[in-house]
Amino acid sequence: MLDYLVLYQSRSGNTARLATRIFSALPGNSKDIIDLASGERLPEAKVYFVGFGVYQGTCHIGVSDFLSQLSGKIIALFATCGLGDSNEYKKEVAATTAAWIEDDNIYLGAYICQGKFPQAVRKKCEERHAEALLSRFDQALTHPDEVDMQGADEFVAHSLKKIEGLRR
Repeated sequence: MLDYLVLYQSRSGNTARLATRIFSALPGNSKDIIDLASGERLPEAKVYFVGFGVYQGTCHIGVSDFLSQLSGKIIALFATCGLGDSNEYKKEVAATTAAWIEDDNIYLGAYICQGKFPQAVRKKCEERHAEALLSRFDQALTHPDEVDMQGADEFVAHSLKKIEGLRR
């Protein structure tokens, strides 16, 4: 059994980048990182960091299905979101996704940062003359950026402290 397993679902590559950073921040060698879409057999772990891109306010059904199957594990969530500049929205996404985690697990919390939108979204915004969305699209172009990645490092460090507290 691994100490840590980082799993992620990423359509745009934003969450894959964040997953790689989280994996790098985890200590030791008893860890793995796997794209949920790979179909690869998933090893068991003590702690799961599960990542996803936010679409319509929540995670992909493959992520929710996986989360609902875990039992007796320690789980942390992470995500990227094109509309990730609102703390209230991030809280809603975290709560909606965490609802899939069964009560016999330990939930460490969630880290959600902004991610860039696919170019197809910009084209739709232009066609609809949606200036407010175009502005948000342009703001998100550089994300996840180094500040977001440092936030992921801090999230891992905070999660590891929580885990250490559980062992006392």
